[in-house]
This record gives sequence, C-alpha cells and structure tokens, in this order.
Amino acid sequence: MNQTLIKNITLITGKEKEPIENASIAIDNNSGKIIAIGTNTSNNNNFNGSNSLNASNISKNQSNYKNIIDGEGKFLMPGFIDAHVHIMANGFLNEDTMNNPFSYYFYNALKNMKDTLDAGITTVRDCGLADIGTKLAAERRLFPSPKLHISVVPLSITGGHFDFYLNSGYDMIQQYKGFPHPVCNGKEGVLQKTREVLRAKADFIKIMATGGVISANDAPNDIQFSAEEIKIAVDEADRIGGKKVATHCHGLGGIKTSLKAGVHSIEHGSFIEKPQAKEMAEKGIFLVPTFSVIKLQKDQASKNELAADKIPKALEVAKVHQENMEMAYEEGVTMVMGTDAGIVEHGKNLGELQYLTNLGMTPMEAIIAGTFNSAKCLGIENKTGSIEVGKIADLIITEKDPLENISILSSPNNILFIMQNGKVVKNNLNS
Repeated sequence: MNQTLIKNITLITGKEKEPIENASIAIDNNSGKIIAIGTNTSNNNNFNGSNSLNASNISKNQSNYKNIIDGEGKFLMPGFIDAHVHIMANGFLNEDTMNNPFSYYFYNALKNMKDTLDAGITTVRDCGLADIGTKLAAERRLFPSPKLHISVVPLSITGGHFDFYLNSGYDMIQQYKGFPHPVCNGKEGVLQKTREVLRAKADFIKIMATGGVISANDAPNDIQFSAEEIKIAVDEADRIGGKKVATHCHGLGGIKTSLKAGVHSIEHGSFIEKPQAKEMAEKGIFLVPTFSVIKLQKDQASKNELAADKIPKALEVAKVHQENMEMAYEEGVTMVMGTDAGIVEHGKNLGELQYLTNLGMTPMEAIIAGTFNSAKCLGIENKTGSIEVGKIADLIITEKDPLENISILSSPNNILFIMQNGKVVKNNLNS
C-alpha cells in the first residue's frame, strides 16, 4: 500500500484552538489526501476532527504503510498559504528589467519558487506577473514550487500603480505573447481587459484601486478606478467561473470604491477607518495587511535606500498602517497572511506571522490566518488549509513549538519537513 504514517506528533490543525498531542496521521500518497487522523482521545477532548480514530488503531498495523515517520513529539501543521506574492519579481527594479536578458526573468523565478516552498509555503496567491505557463509547469512538477493561484497581471489606469511606462519612453512591463498589458481606462476598457486577463487563465482578478509606494506617477492615497469600473470587473469575473476580485488599496478613497463595488479582498488597507472595517467584518471581506512590505519600505526609507520621490510615500503609509490594522483586527475583520514577496525577499514569508502577533493575534490565530483563513480567501478551504480527513496533505513539521515562539517559523532552517500533495519535498528530520 502506498501510504505514509506520521506518528508521535503534536498536531496544529489550522482550525482547532489547541494543539493535539500524541497524534498520528495517515496519508494516501497516490491521491495525496489525508485518510485518517488518530488522537489520544483521553488527553485531547477539545479535538473535533472529522473521521478521527484512536492513535493506536492507526499505527497498529504498521506493515500497511510504505513510509513511517516518527515525529518524536515535533510539531505538524498545514503548509502555509501566502495570499499576496509576486513570484516572478525581485524588487521591481527598472535597471534589472533593462539590463537582464529576458530569459533570465523566468530562470530567476525558479529560485524564487524554490525558496518560497522551502520556507514552508505550499500555496501562493500571485498578485501579478505569473502566467498560465508558469502555473502549468509548477503543477506538472517541472521544478520545486508552491501551488500557484494567479491573477496574471493587475488592471491599472494609465499612469497608475501597474503602469510601468517611464518618461524616458521605456515600458518596463515584461511583455510577451499571451501576456496582457495591464493598462485600461473607462468602463469599456475595464470590461475588455478583464476578459483578456480571464482569457489568459487568471484564477482571480487583481485591480490597482489606488496608487502605491514604488510606482513612478502616483501616491498611496490617489484614487484610480471608480466604483463603477471596479464593479464591471467584479460582475464579469463572477460571470466567468465565479471568480473573485482583489484590490490594491492604500488610500481610504480606494477602499471605499472597492467596498462599494463588492470586491472579495482588500490588499494593504493602510488608511482604513472604522466604518470601512465594520463593513468588511459584516460582509466577510478579507484584509491582507502585508506588514512585511510596509515594514521593509519604512526601513529602506529611513536609511535613504529608496529613490527620493518614494521616501515620503513609504513613511506616510508606515505612519498609519500599524494602528489602522490593530483597529481593523479589533473590529473583527478577517485577516490573512500576505507578504508582497517580490518586493520583500522570497523565502522570508513566515516572518509575517510575527507581525500578526504584534497586531494582537495569538500565535495560534496567526497560524490560522496563514493556513485556513488564507485558504478561505483563495476559495480552496475544502481542499487544503487545515489538517482534516479528505483534504490534500500539504504539511510541514518543525522541531520547536511555534505556539511558544512564533518567530521560529521565520527561518526556513526551522522547517524540517514539507509534504505537498502527499509527496515529500523536504526532509531534514534526521539531519
């Protein structure tokens, strides 16, 4: 039988409020799914896992298993889901785009994907630049990679946050056949571009509803698309496969237009106020706070490592972001883990969990934000994001307890074991 048994493990399910000690879990390697979970029921009365069995019953006939892994009390949890990355990017530096050969852009992304998976991220939501070819190659295991949910390219107005046209006349967007250009304007333009991006096999639509820090021609508080324009994209995405819309929003105006249009998630949300937080909580709209990139850009601005025109923008956002995220959390907004990796270094993703605990979350809440809640944001919670019978075995193991010290997850060296789709992709348990 092609099955794997992981025994003697402390289980953090991604849903339960307490860890489950002395657990066992059985995985069918052919389907990649969890087929049984065993617990010491006398010591784990809080566990409500479906189809759970007694741990001794699972591990009794060990001859049934092709692979047996003794967890020795280590900590097993779901693979993490980063809900905001740019897996193809490494800083969005114009000089790189101008100087590097075009093929290097793709080869460099292979390292980004490997580093991300090695850090314990088994799935990502790519918010711009990964195309269907990249996703197919990852699915077919041509190289190590997290599973990709792609937006292909964000929608941007002329002069907006994803319009990379410079005054020199150079367009810095990596343009090639099958990859739509991001710029569109007006209701008809938004409808056409939404259809182009969906034709390019996007899993969701990303829209730049405000300006940003690193863009050349706008500021974080600038409102870009109107509510009517965003609503066209929301309706069209829903019509074609029930797909969702995420909006990049720093400024309050863009948050308001996005909520009016009925978007699925707000990215960054820096200038959010209490009425909008209440509305998001009531409607179940996700917030992806991306502390990692806000903190990085504040640090870069403080050290004069950003271009002069970007420094005040970075400091403006950082001044309000922490306090407003704390308010949104207190109002009950569902927050999920997202880093903006691609601006932030790939492979450092789980440092975001420390920022979530600084916000006020418990370590367990932060883990759930990066697993089950992220899965809900992506619409894949019935498949992954928690450890339950029937779900895909996307799993990681650490030796140290992340509930005692969440920061241990920030180092890929502390992620000893990774299973993705029921297959082992990293195993340093005996090293």
